[in-house]
Amino acid sequence: MEKKFAYNEIGNILRKYRKGKKLRLVGLAETSGVSIAMLSKIENGRMLPTIPTLFAIIGALGVAPDIFFSELGEQNTFPGYIFIPKTEYASFVKEENAKGFHYFSILEHRIEGTSLQISLLHLDPGAKRKAVTTHAYEYIYLISGSIEYMLGDQIFPMNEGDSLFFDGNIQHVPFNKSDKLATLLVFYLFTEV
Repeated sequence: MEKKFAYNEIGNILRKYRKGKKLRLVGLAETSGVSIAMLSKIENGRMLPTIPTLFAIIGALGVAPDIFFSELGEQNTFPGYIFIPKTEYASFVKEENAKGFHYFSILEHRIEGTSLQISLLHLDPGAKRKAVTTHAYEYIYLISGSIEYMLGDQIFPMNEGDSLFFDGNIQHVPFNKSDKLATLLVFYLFTEV
């Protein structure tokens, strides 16, 4: 049977190796010749690297290609539950040049042909970033605060308890125009390629 994988696994595996070597994106950019912006997009599932770019990154990380590729498509053994204490939420940068966007990875897990990523996003008042696209379906649940969510040419005013499900290939960005922190739960559903 042909092995399939969800493309966002590439970024997750690269991030794991980079953090394991205690490298910052700037250090990996210097050794690989790949820009910080591109590395960030690859790690966060916003861009799929070309083969030469991928080999440049894994070479700079000192990872043998056969080891790297053996991790793609591995089936996770699921014991029927996953408990994650709040202390294990890992902060990460999802978009370069974003101001006031504080992401915390809660869960990244592969489930029968799809990959699920759940993040917590704290959005500062006046937070700014450009609109982005993601090759995934997204579900946004507003835990607290109020925001405006731009999706394509529409603006959705959202209050505590509201949610939004959409195709991440549509350009999107949240705005916090209030004077209070907004907290969002963000689900990404990546399909296999």
